[in-house]
Amino acid sequence: MTITFDETKKYFHLQNESVSYVIALEEEKYVSHQYWGKRLNSFSQVADYPRQDNAFAPNPFEVPGRVFSLATLPQEFPGNGSGDFRESAFECLYPDQTTVSLLTYKSHEIVTGKQPLQGLPHTYETKEEPAETLLLTMEDTVTKVEVVLSYTLFRDYPVLTRSASFRNNGAEDIHLNKALSMSIDFPDADFDMIQLPGAWGRERQIVRTPLVRGIHTLDSKRGTTSHAYQPFVALADKTATEDQGAVYGFHFVYSGEFRANVEVDTYAQTRVQMGINPTHFQWHLPVGEAFQTPEVVLVYSENGLNGLSQTLHPFYQKHLIRGQHQLAERPVLINNWEGTYFDFTAEKIEAMADEASTLGIELFVLDDGWFGKRDDDYSSLGDWHVHTAKLPSGLKQLAENIKAKGMLFGLWFEPEMISEDSELFRAHPDWCIHTPGREKSLSRSQYVIDFSRKEVRDNILAQMMAILDDVPVDYIKWDYNRNMTEIGTAAPGALPGEVLHKYILGLYEVMEALVTKYPQILFESCSGGGGRFDPGILYYMPQTWTSDNTDAVARLEIQYGTSLVMPISSMGSHVSAIPNHQTHRKASMKMRGDVAMAGNLGYELDVTTLSEAEKQEMKEQISFYKEHRKLVQYGVFHRILSPFETQNEAAWIFVSPEQDEALYFYYRVLDRANLKKKKVLFKGLDSAKYYTVSGYEGLIGGDELMNRGLYLKDALQGDYQSVCLVLKEAQSV
Repeated sequence: MTITFDETKKYFHLQNESVSYVIALEEEKYVSHQYWGKRLNSFSQVADYPRQDNAFAPNPFEVPGRVFSLATLPQEFPGNGSGDFRESAFECLYPDQTTVSLLTYKSHEIVTGKQPLQGLPHTYETKEEPAETLLLTMEDTVTKVEVVLSYTLFRDYPVLTRSASFRNNGAEDIHLNKALSMSIDFPDADFDMIQLPGAWGRERQIVRTPLVRGIHTLDSKRGTTSHAYQPFVALADKTATEDQGAVYGFHFVYSGEFRANVEVDTYAQTRVQMGINPTHFQWHLPVGEAFQTPEVVLVYSENGLNGLSQTLHPFYQKHLIRGQHQLAERPVLINNWEGTYFDFTAEKIEAMADEASTLGIELFVLDDGWFGKRDDDYSSLGDWHVHTAKLPSGLKQLAENIKAKGMLFGLWFEPEMISEDSELFRAHPDWCIHTPGREKSLSRSQYVIDFSRKEVRDNILAQMMAILDDVPVDYIKWDYNRNMTEIGTAAPGALPGEVLHKYILGLYEVMEALVTKYPQILFESCSGGGGRFDPGILYYMPQTWTSDNTDAVARLEIQYGTSLVMPISSMGSHVSAIPNHQTHRKASMKMRGDVAMAGNLGYELDVTTLSEAEKQEMKEQISFYKEHRKLVQYGVFHRILSPFETQNEAAWIFVSPEQDEALYFYYRVLDRANLKKKKVLFKGLDSAKYYTVSGYEGLIGGDELMNRGLYLKDALQGDYQSVCLVLKEAQSV
C-alpha cells in the first residue's frame, strides 16, 4: 500500500494490491481525475486529456488558447459557475449573494493512518489492517475558501473512503448551500446503474438500468435515509454479473437526507456525486471555522456484484462496526410484537418466555407498550417510565424473572419521537421538529422530537439511563416510525438550514453516549423495519431489523437486495406466524425458518399458541442454526439465484473462510406441474477439495459441485418449498 506524488509529472498514485486511484494536476493546478480501477504497477499517461476546441466550452482565463476547458475535464471536486456546466460538488453563498467558485490545487499531505471524523460515524484503521491518507487542499483564490479532500486507502481492501472539509479563510462569513462529500468523473458512460430503491415492507429492491444521457438522482428528503432509497449506487460494466466484470460502488456513511447523482454529459462522460442533500441544508460558516462532511465508501470489484459484497461485508464488520458485539455471534431472539402487539400483561410475557426458553431461544425482547400509558400508538412516546397498570411489579422484576429462565432481556425504545398525548409534549410542546407559525403534520399520531437541541437530548438520555441503570437490559431495539415534515425548530437563534444536519449530529451524540456507557448492550436499529439501514447507523448499532415484512417469500427479495451492501451479521430476520400479518401468505414453517436462518435468526409470534409439532420443528431449527451460526453470520456469502430475475426461485451459500464448510439454501415459491428435479450449482468452494453433502452418498469434488452441480433429491411438492444442504470437507478421499 502506497500513496505517492510525482513532483515532476504532478500526479498522485494511490495503490494497494487490488486497486489504483490516480489524480493529476492539469496545467499544474486543476485537480483532475485520471483513473480508478484494477491495480496498476505504474502510471505514465499523465495529463493526457485531449486538448481540443469544443464548441461552447469556455476556457479558464489563466490558460491560453481554446483547447482546455473545465466543461469537459474529468475532475475530483468541481466548483460552481466557472465553466463546468455539469453538477457542482458544492456551492458557497458569499456576502455579495454570488455563488461562483473555482478551486485549484494549493498543497497536499500524505499521512499514515486515518483520522477520525469528530461527531460523525466513520470507518477506521486497525493495527492488523492499516490505512494511509492523502489530504489534498484546494482553494478559491478570490474568496479564500479552502477545501481539504480526504482520500483514505486501506491496505487489504479495494476500498477508498472520501470526505471533504470546508474552511472559511476569507474576511467575511459565508454560507454553504451545498457541500457534497465526493465527486468523480468517468471518461465514458458504458455502464449499467444499480440502485436499491424500496418502500415500507419492500426495502432494497435491486434495480439495474442502462445509463442514459441526463442526471439521475437518488435521494431522501424525508429527514433520514428512509425506505425509498438506500444511500448507495453502483456502476457496473454492461456484461458484469454476480461473479464477473467491473463494478464501482458508492455508499454514504450517514443517516440523514442524502443525494446521489449520476450524470451523463454531452460527451457521454459520467459524473457520480454523493453527499448531504442540499434541499434542506444551508450551513453558516463564520470566518476561521470549518465544516466537515460525512464520508463515502468507494469500492471497486473486478469480480462482479458478489465481489463488491465480499469486500463490503468484512470491511464493515472490521472497520465500521465497533464494540464488544462487533464480531460476536448474535443471540437467537423472540420478540413479542406480532404475538401480542399492545395487548399484553406481565403474566402473558412470562408465559411466552417460559415456552421460548424450552425451545432454545436465548433473548426475549419486550416491544412497544411497556411505558407511560401506552395501550395503542396514540400516546406516551417521550414518557419513558414503566406502564404500571400493565407491569404492576415493575420492569426490573419482569426482566429478572426472564433472566432467571436463562434468557437475556431486551427492550424497545423510540427515543426520537414524541406523542401529542404525552406528559413530555404537554410540558414542552415546542420540543418537536416543526416550523414555528405553521400547523404540524402528524404521522402515526406522533412527532419527531428535536434532537438538534441539547436540552431535548439531555432529557431523553436521562430518562433512558434511569431505566437502563435500574433494569438489567442486554439488548435494545431502537425504532423510528415516521418521516420528517415542516423541518424546523423553535430553538432561539437557530438557522433553518442547519436544523436537519444538527439533528443527525445530535442523534449520533445520543447514540455514542449510550453505547459508551452501556457497552454490554446489543443495539438493534429499526425504522419501520429497514427504513434507516445505512452505514452511519452501523457505526453505533451492529445490527438492524431488516424489514417489518416478515413474510418468507417477500424476505427473499429484501434479504437478497440487502446483502448487496450489508453484512449478514447486521441483518435481523424472524420467523412469524401464518397467515403472515403483512401479506397473509401461509408459507411452511420450514421455508420460514430457512429464510430467517440466512440472517440473525429470531421469532416474532406467540409461541404459547403453537402445536407440539410446530414447537418441535422450531426447536430443531434453533439447534441447527446455533450449530452453523458463526458460518452464517461471518462466513463468505455468495448469491447464486436472484429472485428478481427468476421471479420464483432464490439460492445462496455461506462458505467458511477456509472453504472447509458451507451451508447452501435453495428456495422455490410456486410449484408447477410436470417439473423435473432441480439441478443446482454451488459457489465459493475449493476446486481441489472433496466434500460430503448432507443427504448424498460419497464424496464430490468442489470443482464438480461448482461446474456440474447436482440434482436436489427432494421432490419439492407444493408451494413455498426450501432445501438446506450442509457441505463439509472430506478428511480423506
